[in-house]
Amino acid sequence: MNGADSLDRPVFSLVIPVWNEEAVIPVLYARLVEVMDSTGDPWEVIFVNDGSADRSMEMLIEIHEQDRRVKLLNFSRNFGHQIAITAGFDYADGDAVIVMDADLQDPPEVLLRMIERWREGYDVAYAVRTKREGETRFKLWTASIFYRLIRNIADVDIPLDAGDFRLMDRRVVLAMRRLREKSRFMRGLSSWVGFKQIAVEYERAPRFAGETKYPLRKMLRLANNAITSFSHVPLQLAMYTGFFFAGFSGLGIVIAVLLRLFGHDVLFGQATTLVSVLFLGGIQLIFLGIIGEYLGRIYDEVKNRPLYIVSDAYGFEPPALPIQRRRPRSETVERTPTPS
Repeated sequence: MNGADSLDRPVFSLVIPVWNEEAVIPVLYARLVEVMDSTGDPWEVIFVNDGSADRSMEMLIEIHEQDRRVKLLNFSRNFGHQIAITAGFDYADGDAVIVMDADLQDPPEVLLRMIERWREGYDVAYAVRTKREGETRFKLWTASIFYRLIRNIADVDIPLDAGDFRLMDRRVVLAMRRLREKSRFMRGLSSWVGFKQIAVEYERAPRFAGETKYPLRKMLRLANNAITSFSHVPLQLAMYTGFFFAGFSGLGIVIAVLLRLFGHDVLFGQATTLVSVLFLGGIQLIFLGIIGEYLGRIYDEVKNRPLYIVSDAYGFEPPALPIQRRRPRSETVERTPTPS
């Protein structure tokens, strides 16, 4: 049966964020079709164009016109990788939803092993990287530190070396739709909702083409979102540090008084005093910044802005999509999550 003519409700929904991936899209689509057709079940793929500046959107539209299983969401601007995954969840109709990147570092062939675990009764099958080809030692080192740090300080058990590449049962996705926080760390949220989860090991391939979409700046932002969303340790560290220096200062006062009573004329120089003041001032500013980070996140939540705005959509019929693409006047509306 021609996928373009199939009207069956999909068993599998693939969610793939796209940002400037014109060199990868044709090969990605071909490999997806080969893998997903081998399952024998109806499927759909939702590409979320996250403000691409190249021909990614045009290429995806051409593929959609040939294969109606390919559906598109086009953001009004770049909202970020984690938000793009969220939008895909909001629109996915499959019994199982698979998240993967567009750069082919997550091989589509691994999907078959995830599907096997899902058929065995697991609600979440997350991919664990046993090897990461084509990445610098610095990237490997920092990633290793990050995963182990977040696992040790987070309030939930986040698997080591597991990214966003995973399959989730529909009931897990419905639970995820209810989580509308602004600073999102999707792999952490996937662990937070629970359910029956299992790891699927694989070797991550090098990027097929183009440049990495997660440079150091974005990696640090993601790490910051992960830590502040799932841990209070930075705030507790500020408190513990305050108690330590308060106790240390109290001990210093007692020693200074005893030395003066026993006639020792101890005079620490002006340089020592200046260094101590600067050191303590720096510590205070650091922890004020940490507190400000948490307050800023509260401020973002209170504003209650939508997570994303879709300017164009292809392949979604009313009432699933509240707007139509070709209108005399363009409107943009965020889709309301389906309650679980």
